[in-house]
Amino acid sequence: MSVATTTAGSLPRTAALLDANAARTFADDGFTLQSTPEFETLTAQAVADVVERQRATGITLVGDGEFGKAMTGAVDYGAWWSYSFQRVSGLSLTDVNAFNEPPVRSAPGNIRLTSFLDRRDRQLFPAVYAEAVETGRGATAFPTTTGPLSYRGQDAVASDIRHLTAALRPGEQGFLTAIAPGSAARVRNEFYATDEEHIFAWADALREEYRAIVDAGLILQLDDPSLAENFDQISPEPAIADYQAFTKIRIDAINHAIAGLPKEQVRLHLCWGSWHGPHTTDVELKDILPVVLQANVGSISFEAGNVRHEHEFAAWADAAVPDDLVLVPGVVSHATNVVEHPELVAQRIRRFTDIVGADRVIASTDCGLGGRIHPDIAWAKLESLGEGARRA
Repeated sequence: MSVATTTAGSLPRTAALLDANAARTFADDGFTLQSTPEFETLTAQAVADVVERQRATGITLVGDGEFGKAMTGAVDYGAWWSYSFQRVSGLSLTDVNAFNEPPVRSAPGNIRLTSFLDRRDRQLFPAVYAEAVETGRGATAFPTTTGPLSYRGQDAVASDIRHLTAALRPGEQGFLTAIAPGSAARVRNEFYATDEEHIFAWADALREEYRAIVDAGLILQLDDPSLAENFDQISPEPAIADYQAFTKIRIDAINHAIAGLPKEQVRLHLCWGSWHGPHTTDVELKDILPVVLQANVGSISFEAGNVRHEHEFAAWADAAVPDDLVLVPGVVSHATNVVEHPELVAQRIRRFTDIVGADRVIASTDCGLGGRIHPDIAWAKLESLGEGARRA
């Protein structure tokens, strides 16, 4: 029997969907994208098509490709995040935001995120980031928290649910992604007294989206690259104990937001950021895994095919992995245009089935493929994933 398969969420958008998103107008706030019945119809058909195409490659736990999260260009690393601006009130555009704010320096016992453009990997490789790291364009500007946060995305999440469930076959399981509180709270905060208050305000606001997805019978994937990625955004490099305490707040916020939800329907996705840079300042998995494993989730999705982190499969063998936790390793990577051979995929899968058993492994992609690599390469990787799972 083949090992189960899935994706990390984002899949390549069609040209028609990109064009339709680019043609949408903004509300008066300057960042909320307006929808129309025609756009909804287009999205529904696109989701039906992408679900069927996933099945054809051998994906057994399908998603909507994140097609409900707007992308307006073929390259976009932030659609998984910027969608949330459309669904939460208390945000507004300001002159200073998460991308142009001044650098911040941390101290032992008091670590804080610096600006995105002040990341340590960027500082080590300025010419690389200036010349060779394509970031594309975002669908919307990034706002700032300027008032009390509350959820306003009821219609949008209902649309996501409706499109995916309509595409599923009877008895078939599907999943939808949603941003985790810690990652959402990386927008600039000008309202809450502390970063922790800001994070938990996001947790309270997003709880409604999480519950809607789970109540629909779907798997909820919480996207939280910040758990690992934040390490690169702290300057100077923090002590591991300080970083673990910093990360624990974000795990606590997840547990607060999903309290009462069946853990078997909740999957946590962590990664080191999907941009195509050197990643020499990434935190090691072994240093964050003890904290991440405190999340009350049924499965964890993580990068295991990325060349910077592939060797870290051994950390799972050494960790206190709960007996009911399902591992969702990425065994094909968003970070290279080379299509992995199915036999390599099978080898990567077996590293994890040897640790927890085949019934507790779902083979996946490292991170989202949509907006990161050419669509033809993305689908070739999914075919290799499906074949590798059959061989494993």
